Amino acid sequence: MAVEEKNISYRIYLVAFVVLVMAVGILVKLTNIQWVEGDYYRKLAQDKTVKNFVIPANKGNVYSADGSLLATSIPNYTIRFDAMAPKKEDFDKNLKALSDSLSLLLEKPSSHYFNELRKARTNKNRYLLLARGLSYTEYMRMKTFPLFKLGTNKGGMISEQKTIREHPIGKIAERTIGYERFDEKGNPTRIGIEGAFEKYLNGKDGKVLKQKIAKGQWKPISDNNQVEPQDGYDVISTIDVYIQDIAHHALLKQLEYYEAEHGCVVVMETKTGEVKAISNLGIGADGNYYETINYAVAESHEPGSTFKLIDLIALIDDKKVDTSKVYDTKGGDVVYFNRHVRDSKKGGYGKVSLARGFELSSNTVMAQAVYESYKDNPKQFVDRINGMGLNKPLGLPFVGEGKPIIPQPGAKNWYGTTLPWMAYGYGVSITPLQMLSVYNAIANDGEMVKPIFVKEIKEWNKTIKKFDKEIINPKICSDETVKQIRKILENTVKKGTASKLYSKDFSMAGKTGTAQVDYGKGKHTDAMYYASSFAGYFPADNPKYSCIVIIHKPSKSKGFYGGDVSGPVFKRIAQKIFTDVPSTNEIKNLNRKTKIQEENFSKYSNLVEANKVPDVHGMAGMDAVALFENLKMKVKVVGIGKVKKQSIQAGQPIIKNNTITLELS
Repeated sequence: MAVEEKNISYRIYLVAFVVLVMAVGILVKLTNIQWVEGDYYRKLAQDKTVKNFVIPANKGNVYSADGSLLATSIPNYTIRFDAMAPKKEDFDKNLKALSDSLSLLLEKPSSHYFNELRKARTNKNRYLLLARGLSYTEYMRMKTFPLFKLGTNKGGMISEQKTIREHPIGKIAERTIGYERFDEKGNPTRIGIEGAFEKYLNGKDGKVLKQKIAKGQWKPISDNNQVEPQDGYDVISTIDVYIQDIAHHALLKQLEYYEAEHGCVVVMETKTGEVKAISNLGIGADGNYYETINYAVAESHEPGSTFKLIDLIALIDDKKVDTSKVYDTKGGDVVYFNRHVRDSKKGGYGKVSLARGFELSSNTVMAQAVYESYKDNPKQFVDRINGMGLNKPLGLPFVGEGKPIIPQPGAKNWYGTTLPWMAYGYGVSITPLQMLSVYNAIANDGEMVKPIFVKEIKEWNKTIKKFDKEIINPKICSDETVKQIRKILENTVKKGTASKLYSKDFSMAGKTGTAQVDYGKGKHTDAMYYASSFAGYFPADNPKYSCIVIIHKPSKSKGFYGGDVSGPVFKRIAQKIFTDVPSTNEIKNLNRKTKIQEENFSKYSNLVEANKVPDVHGMAGMDAVALFENLKMKVKVVGIGKVKKQSIQAGQPIIKNNTITLELS
């Protein structure tokens, strides 16, 4: 009996010991979880229920030189409702008033929202969809609604923001302004100004902490963000919307008439190099024209006769020949190394001076002048071209700038025919903007400036960075050479190949160009076509703008010479700019009262006297800001232009120091 009791005692002790070991083990494990592995498990649990979400920063706007919006980010809001967030007494108290407010904003019956909200509460729905696609003004208004104004945790309003990029002026200059594309891996790529200046435009993303409330559904934990997003800076471009509109439609009209493949036009301010307009249009599969490639920046090709300006600069400035020297066009056909240089006019022009040969765009005259003057030292001629920077890209901020080709003496691509061929724009390759920069230099008294597309970077009214004029070559030739060449370019319009463009009422100067493209593949193949161009400046006596127009592959049955195809685009732009701009020389009847002004003044005065918020829709933004500030209200402005929406509706009581948001467009 004693032995049996002893065995039982041993077993009890053994069980007790095992229980003790297990308890110690559990205690050690709990301690380990709490103090050693605790952070890991807490993080694991938090990752499944709480997560940081990125709040995309608002991109900066792109503006034209005259303050018009070219590209802007529009916040777009989706609003949901967490029916379990409010207390029962708050929900019951505000249900009817909230339904009425939603009805006014979203234009559905109040009963609809009353039933939806009550059903969501009954079903414990924590993610009821109320509205999509709300503007910032509408979102701010909804935040003031009964119940919602208590905040996310107490009021249950859940907002999800998405930013949409819009171009208020439409497709005009779209390729230069830029847009976002996505590659095969879904990564964004940006082109144009949007891509070149994205480090300024993009801003810095913020972070918001959200809690999981259901499968795939998250709501913010707090009304405050973990990290507030920082808006991007605004980019002020050099584009003038008025000139851009003229250039775009002038080019489009000509492309359509000549059934051309593609074309481009650039208008540049002479003194500064600021690009005031740039249009690049190519035909689509549907027969319409679109901005898909920035031809002015990217397309390097043989310029044809517009290149003859460089011949003239070199010949005169190097004192090789006088512009009065006479050349025999030899029936319009001269031969170099068994290859022919021909004039466009059958039979040639007889014996003409160098100046007249340029005005008539004689290939034989220019080839003879250049070859005879530089055949013993071609490097001197090519150094002129290199000195203008035409042997390298301009260094524009855009991706994909075209690479020029300027043969160098002694290189593998230098042949006996290279020099005479270069004289009339063949065997070389440059972009339209490079060619324009040479013509602009003549208009600018010999100073060659780089084309620029952006004037400054701004944060509201604060300038972050300015982009000043960049000089490529301070003097491409002497003042006397500039004077002679400007007279010849003016005569080219008066009595040369561009005589159809001449107007006694408006002076222009420039040069036509007609280049055969892919001529080496044979004249009778479909590959060969014409590129028609015109480059120059206006007014001729006091140049303000330079311009180049290039149209590729016009219908041969309708015409292909530069003076016929591209010249009219140049003329229309020049004349529209200087004839359609309203005169501001004199202001008459300054003190005269107008009916609409008197009515508006009376309307605003009556509202102010009644202590009511005025309706400022359609009013200039700065005027509206001044009006509300005089009423002792705080003003927040979104956008630029005239008032499109106001967050506090007209007729509401004026509350001093209240903030009103004005959405401009």
